[in-house]
Amino acid sequence: MINCVIIDDEPLAREGLANYVREVDFLHLTGTCENPLELIKLLDQHRVDLIFLDIQMPKMNGIDFLKIVKNPPMVVITSAYPSYALESFQLNVLDYLLKPITFDRFFKSANKAKDYHRLLTNSVLTNQQKDVSDADYFFIKCGNKYEKIYFDDILYVEGMQNYVTIFTSKGKYITLLNLKSLEQNLNSRSFIRVHKSYIVSINKIDGIEGNAIFMQSHQIPISRNYREQVIARVVESKLWDKIKLS
Repeated sequence: MINCVIIDDEPLAREGLANYVREVDFLHLTGTCENPLELIKLLDQHRVDLIFLDIQMPKMNGIDFLKIVKNPPMVVITSAYPSYALESFQLNVLDYLLKPITFDRFFKSANKAKDYHRLLTNSVLTNQQKDVSDADYFFIKCGNKYEKIYFDDILYVEGMQNYVTIFTSKGKYITLLNLKSLEQNLNSRSFIRVHKSYIVSINKIDGIEGNAIFMQSHQIPISRNYREQVIARVVESKLWDKIKLS
C-alpha cells in the first residue's frame, strides 16, 4: 500500500484527486493539505510515500517546497501550468499532471509510482538483508527515536496490519513494519512463524501445551496451520523419550 498526500489550495481540486485515490486499491489517502507548510507537520507524524503537489499556492509554492525539503517522498506535480514542467523534472519529480486531470492519466501516474515504490522497497530490503547477515543487531524507528534491537534479546514479534510489536527481554517496541518483511530479515534457524500474526525465538520457548507457546510470562497462540511444523522443528529433534533413551 502506498500512503499518499494531496496538497492543493483549491478544495474542489483536493476532493477530485481524493476521489481518484479512493478508486485505486494500492493507494491510501493519508491526508490532504492546503499548502506545503501543513505537509511538513504531517510528515513528522505519518509515513508518506507519495505526494500529489500543486505548484501555485499561497505562503509557499510547490517548486520552492521541493527546493528546500530534504529527501522528499515520490512527488507527482498537479498543475494547470505546463511552464513549470522542465524545472519540476530537474527536481526529480516522478510525473507531471496537467489540470484538468482525467482518471486515465491519473491511473497511469499511480502505476508509475507503484512500480518505482516496489523498486525502492526491494532495494531497501536487499540492503537490510546484507546488513543483518553481518550484524547481531538492527535499528527500528519508534516514534521519533531509533531503537537498537539485539537478535538475542527478541522473545517474539506480533504483527498488527502495517505495524509490528517486538517483545524483548528489555521491553516491547512498536514500529511501522510489515511482519512478512521482518520475517525475511530474521534468521530462519533461530526464529519460527507460529501464527499468521506471530514469530517467536526458538531458543526462548519454555514449553508448549495444546495450541499455546509459553515463554517467560507470555503465552503465544499456535495456529492449526503451523502447529505440525512447530512441533517438528522445536520439539521432536530435542525430545527425550523411552525409545531414544533405551
